[in-house]
Formats: sequence, C-alpha cells, structure tokens
Amino acid sequence: MFGTLFDPSPDFDRSALAARLADLAAGHLYVGTSSWKYEGWLGQIYTPANYTVRGRFSKRQFEDECLREYATVFPTVCGDFAFYQFPSEAFWRRLFAKAPEEFRFAFKVPEQLTCRIWPEHPRYGAMGGLENPSFLDADLLADAFLRPLEPFAERIGVLIFEFGAFPARAFRTAAEFAAVLAPFLGRLPRRFRYAVEIRNADFLEPVYFDCLRSHNVAHVFNAWARMPELTTQMAHPDAFTADFVVSRALLKRGRAYENAVELFQPYDRIQEPLPEVRQALRTLLELSRQRRMQAYIYVNNRLEGNAPGTIEAIIAD
Repeated sequence: MFGTLFDPSPDFDRSALAARLADLAAGHLYVGTSSWKYEGWLGQIYTPANYTVRGRFSKRQFEDECLREYATVFPTVCGDFAFYQFPSEAFWRRLFAKAPEEFRFAFKVPEQLTCRIWPEHPRYGAMGGLENPSFLDADLLADAFLRPLEPFAERIGVLIFEFGAFPARAFRTAAEFAAVLAPFLGRLPRRFRYAVEIRNADFLEPVYFDCLRSHNVAHVFNAWARMPELTTQMAHPDAFTADFVVSRALLKRGRAYENAVELFQPYDRIQEPLPEVRQALRTLLELSRQRRMQAYIYVNNRLEGNAPGTIEAIIAD
C-alpha cells in the first residue's frame, strides 16, 4: 500500500488528513498516535529529504527533529517514553519547543508510580517480584514529574496512569484497588487532567468507576490483549467518569504485544483492519461532540500495522 520505506505513499493524502484532524481539534476532539519516531512513516507522514545528511538518512536527525513535522499533521501525541523515566526539566523544554502552542501532549506517568509489584522480567533485574515502595507516591509524582511540567500545563491534554495487570497478591478486587487509589487521586493537583488505564478486566465495576468520577478522572477506553472490546467498555453505564474522554487503541483483543511487533514492523502499512475498533472510536468521537466533551484519542501502530492509516480510515468523511 505504501511502497518502500523511503518512497512517497501514493494512496495516502497527508494534507487531507491534516485538514480533517485540524477541523476535529477546533472542536476539542484531538486524535493522534502513540509515540511518533517511526521510520516506517517516512514517505507517508515524514519527508525523507528532511532527514538526509550528506546524501544518507540520518537516524539521529530523524529522532531529534521529526516531532516538528509530525505536528504539522497531527494535533496531539501520546508520549509513551515518560513511562520509563522521570525526564529532566531540560528535556521537557526541548520537547515542547518542537511543537506549536496549540499542539496537545499526553504523557504516561512513570511506572515507578503505577507498578505495585515489579514484574519478574529481565528489565527489572533484582527488583523483579518485589513490592515497589514508590507505588502511588503523591509526593514523588508532584516533585519529580508534575513540577517540571508546570510551565507547560496548558499544552498538556491529559496525564495517564497506566496500571498493568495486577496479580492477586497486589489487589484481589476492584474494591481493594479503589480503596488505595481514591486517596491518591484526592491529592493530585487540579492543574492537570488525569486518566486511569487498567488491564484487569474484572476491575471494570461500579466501585472503580465511582472512584474515578469522584475526582473527575477519566477511565481510559483501551483496546488491549486481555481487556473487553471498546464497545463493551463504552456500554458500561458508569464508564464515562469525567468531563473529557480518553481512549488508547493499542492491540487487538487476544493478541500478545510481542506478536504484534513481529507481525507489523516496520509499521509502514495497514496489515489487519479491525472494523469494530474503528467504529468504536468513531462512536467515541461522536459522543464527545454531542456532549461537548474534550476527547483525546490515540492509536498505536500495533493495532493494525500503521497508526496514521488507521486514523485516516477512522475520520474519513
């Protein structure tokens, strides 16, 4: 569909996509992708000549500068990188300088605040299996993450707390989770919008939604391997918990993350359309428009193979 890695994509109209996304953003409906540094989008979203040094593609220049070009097409992006670190003030200054004032960022909050028991995975080394003493530490969040973001608060659409699937030794029920989450949410500065994304399907209960609603925190409607379909989540009578809407379309239900990576890299074309997910996202946008709620919708490459192509299909007239 999109040719070779560096060739223009004849079937993709970048200008038309940018215009349609701008129209939606004018109504406070922001649609973008999860992360942005994908070489598979060269010739589609990115102009190869912009990242050519001495006649050769420069990966460094691409990664340093491609956000500027991304922001000429999309009005928002979700920065997944923040999940793995507490970025410095200098980092934030450089990042925000690469996008216009009207561009809206979403960021995942560092996992040091959202992981109760460290997974037994090589990435966590000796911490694997141990309890995390910084779990839901409101002071750490305020000092290490929110304070450096204060100068840019007006340009941040939402901050997302992504909670991986909790084992039973962490929380057995939604009520147990809500009992710990509620006082934490109560301490959050109102300067920002917040959303919670969970991976325990059995936690989608009134006690969880009530906890979020009491603090005007959005439930993230998330398409993920072990979560109910978006339409099922949206049908829950309590699921709209804030005066704004957040959704992340990440994976086909039942598909492992690693499998999606293997299938879809380098993310240069759609390989498996998912009509049900697309229609659910259209419905979310329309509901948000009807209710005059801001919406932040993010699509991942690993959903269908190419996030820009998925978004183009979702918002087509």
